[in-house]
Amino acid sequence: MESTTGLAGSGANIILFTTRLGTPTVNPAAPVIKISSNNELAERMPDIIGYGTGDIITGKKSIEGCAHELLEMVINIASGNKKSKAQQLEQNDFIPWKREISL
Repeated sequence: MESTTGLAGSGANIILFTTRLGTPTVNPAAPVIKISSNNELAERMPDIIGYGTGDIITGKKSIEGCAHELLEMVINIASGNKKSKAQQLEQNDFIPWKREISL
């Protein structure tokens, strides 16, 4: 979570966070859109996953089609017309730094 703090602190207005396992990373300073890499995760954790890209793997959607949908979502969240899943759930986790090694 300290990586989103660093991104928001350096001026990011919105953060796209890709996840394969469902890490519930959020940040109170900038909206975080969690993007799943597979449909199983998006179906298992619909409360935290903002956008699923699993349909690219299954062949149901193209990379370009998903990119267009995701861009529309980013624009709507950045403009305040829509809230990210974390904003909807009022998740405001915040970690400024870790004292030990972090990936």
